[in-house]
Amino acid sequence: MTLTPTSEDPARELRQLVEAGRYREALDAHQRVGGAHGLRPEIELLAATAATRLGELSQGVTLAESALERFRAHADADGRMRSMNLLGAIAFEHGRLEDAERCFGDALELARLLEDTRMAAHASNNLASVAYLRNRPEAALSLYRTALMAYLRLGDRRGTAQTYHNLGLAFRHRQDFEDADAAALQAVRHADELGDRGLMVLAISGRAEIHIDRGELDLARQELLRAEQLATENADEIGLAEVRRLGALIALRLEKHQAAADLALAGLAVAVKLGIPQLRGECASVAAVALRRLGRTTEADTLSQEARELFEKLGAEGWSERLERQLGS
Repeated sequence: MTLTPTSEDPARELRQLVEAGRYREALDAHQRVGGAHGLRPEIELLAATAATRLGELSQGVTLAESALERFRAHADADGRMRSMNLLGAIAFEHGRLEDAERCFGDALELARLLEDTRMAAHASNNLASVAYLRNRPEAALSLYRTALMAYLRLGDRRGTAQTYHNLGLAFRHRQDFEDADAAALQAVRHADELGDRGLMVLAISGRAEIHIDRGELDLARQELLRAEQLATENADEIGLAEVRRLGALIALRLEKHQAAADLALAGLAVAVKLGIPQLRGECASVAAVALRRLGRTTEADTLSQEARELFEKLGAEGWSERLERQLGS
């Protein structure tokens, strides 16, 4: 699909690119139409969504904040609601959980006011992720289930896939592996039917991590090869960093400590570059374990401390220690 400044409805065409997971094309299209349609906040918000899904969070927040101000100027409550939800997602990725919770809460309030079931599901799903990271598992599961029921009623495959993935994470951390695998499998199925490669990478990686926890390393490797191919095709830096982190976990299980260190440090470099504290902390934790087993204790201790500080800043106290315990260090 080609989008030009002369398109009769550039917002519609840009939305189609975003919904198809063609985020780089969507950003390129925004650059082409921006001058002609710069006063349309809808176009900015769509471009902000594309930038966020590509991991270009600074550009995403600039575009989303600009869209929010314009929606406010037009007294557009629906636009404000969607902008607040996206800004919450960006704040979450940056590790600003208090800001994220505030933005998601505002979005949920507006969704209820506007009787927007879909956005209420989005906001509930996102608030659940904040609760999950802050070690409030029961609140997280309740909010995820509320969101999932709404998405299923709406026939929203994207929301369904994302929420099944999140449920898989929550169940896995409770070591409820049967429910975790069932949820992850549903996430992969819905993402596949949707045809969104970025979402497929997320869902497949989630299933791979369950296989790793269960000691099913061959299955995990098969999943990661598929995720890596999709992430490479989609220029998905975050997805590739997650593949590296999971590859490091497999290498640790196989006592290939140098390979584990190399993979975890590669993922860490991307997380640092893109400013994603949770991924950064998880990669630092895995790298610390690998380096400690290599006898590089000074580097390992530095990375362990980095991970602890990151998770404490996120409000996820004890997360780093739990990760290292799970890794057997």
